[in-house]
Amino acid sequence: EGNQTSQWLEATSWLARGAGIAGQWVLAEKYASDALAGSALPAGVQQLDADPNLATALGASIEVLGKAYDARGDRTAAVEFLREQHKKYLGTSIETRIQKNVLLLSLEGKPLPDLEMPEYVFDRPAAPGQVNGKVLLLYFWAHWCSDCKRQEPVLELLHNNYSDRGLAFIGPTKLYGYTAQAREATPSEELDYLRDAYQENYPIHPWMPAPVSTRNFLRFGVSSTPTLVLVDRKGIVRLYHPGYLGYSELEERIEPLLNAAGK
Repeated sequence: EGNQTSQWLEATSWLARGAGIAGQWVLAEKYASDALAGSALPAGVQQLDADPNLATALGASIEVLGKAYDARGDRTAAVEFLREQHKKYLGTSIETRIQKNVLLLSLEGKPLPDLEMPEYVFDRPAAPGQVNGKVLLLYFWAHWCSDCKRQEPVLELLHNNYSDRGLAFIGPTKLYGYTAQAREATPSEELDYLRDAYQENYPIHPWMPAPVSTRNFLRFGVSSTPTLVLVDRKGIVRLYHPGYLGYSELEERIEPLLNAAGK
C-alpha cells in the first residue's frame, strides 16, 4: 500500500463518494479510510497542493468520512473529526472544503458568525442597524460563476416581493486574481472590472452590499458558489446551502421567518 499513486488514491476517493451517494456507508467509510491513510503527508501539509490528485483524494476522503460518521448517528464524532482535519489543513486548498462540511453539520440553529467587511465592490457599507431585526439572506458569489448568474435573478425577484416585509441581502465576494477570459489582474484591476465591465452585464444592486474578503469565504466554507445562508430576525442561521437554489425553494424557507416577526 505504500506505493499507491495519487491517481489511485483519487480514484478510491471517487469510489467512496459513489458508495456514499448510494447510501452504502460501510463501504463508503472503508474506501474513504483507505484513501485517507494512503494520502499521509510525511513531509508535512505544505506538499499537499503540489499534487492536485492528492488534494482531491484527501479532501474527498475527509468529506466522506464526516458524512459516514453522521450517517451512523454520531454527529458529534463527525463534527469533531472534521474540525480536527480543518485545523490540520489550514492554509491549504482543502481548508475551505473541510469547513463547508463542518458547517453543513453544525451551523444551522447557531448564531451567524461575524462577517468581515474591510471593503466593498461599491461604497455601500452595510451598517449593522440596516439588517438588525430583519430576515437576512447572505449570497456568496464569484464573478466567474455560471450558477451565480442563474441565482441572481432569483434574488432580485425575492427582493422585489419581500424587501418591504423585512428581507435584507448581503452579497459577499472575494478577489481571484483574474477577470474575464481568465486574464490575470491585480486587486485594483479586478475591482475596477467588477465596478465597470462586470457591472454592465450583471448589475450588483444597491440593495445588496457586496463586501470583499477572502476571510469570509474561509469562515463560511465557501468552496462552491453560490453559497446561501439564511438568517432569522434574531440572528440565528436557519439554512446553510452550498449551491444554487430556485425561487420556490427559497421562498418556502423565507416566508415562515418573515411571518415570525416579534416572536
